[in-house]
Amino acid sequence: MSKLVAARQVLAVKDLAVSVAFYRDGLGFNIDFASEDWCFLSRDGVQLMLGHCPNALPAAQIGDHAYFAYIEVEAVDDLHAELCARGLAALPAPDSKPWGMREFMLSTPDGHRIVFGQETDAA
Repeated sequence: MSKLVAARQVLAVKDLAVSVAFYRDGLGFNIDFASEDWCFLSRDGVQLMLGHCPNALPAAQIGDHAYFAYIEVEAVDDLHAELCARGLAALPAPDSKPWGMREFMLSTPDGHRIVFGQETDAA
């Protein structure tokens, strides 16, 4: 039987340069591949494929469907502090949820939403 090995998020972005700068400088991702219309980035076990789609409907206009990833992390409070130090100072503070996760959410320049979460003892 086949085995699923990994998942990569593929996102349409209006301005590739702006989005690449956000993920690289704001979130600490590394550029693995870049061309005129694509940029592949990674940080630890998370991989993204950004495609330049200037005429696509922005994620900010699709409401709840703008959520594209829930990324489990170690030390979510430390990650929050790191991202604030990288210039994302308007981030909401991590919050402990009744479902046993401590998490915070952010929006990208295109309005894609990412949640970062860490399991707590309440799980």
